Amino acid sequence: MVEVTSAGLVVARNRKARHDYAVEDTFEAGIVLAGSEVKSLRGGRANIADSHAIEQDGEIWLINAHIPEYASARHFGHESRRPRKLLLHRRQVARLIGAVRREGKTLVPLSIYFNARGRAKVELALAHGKKAHDKRSSIKEREWQRDRQRLMKARG
Repeated sequence: MVEVTSAGLVVARNRKARHDYAVEDTFEAGIVLAGSEVKSLRGGRANIADSHAIEQDGEIWLINAHIPEYASARHFGHESRRPRKLLLHRRQVARLIGAVRREGKTLVPLSIYFNARGRAKVELALAHGKKAHDKRSSIKEREWQRDRQRLMKARG
């Protein structure tokens, strides 16, 4: 599924992320890809539902993101779930590493998209996991907002 938004051409979206995590801040990160991975992404084939990002040797890596092999590049293809390096500014990397180590935050990818220049980007969120009661309260709040909009529309 390829979706066009103001950010660009969205290839994959992690819908469970905002349900399972309380997002505090988001970052746009570049991603190091092989040619066949870019071709596969342009075809709209990717899944980041079970993926996350980790710090390793002072760098941020995207783990468990599934980009299937490009059919025409079988001989020179790529491994579909390999770790992929994320490109961020040095200060952003330091801030993310500090938040993960000190505060126990999690780095969760929210979406993979192509920006206006045609570069593949990852929207990365700095978040912490929600407890069951937090999830219930989020659902309750969302339903109340929906009902309130419905009532206001009926009132005219």
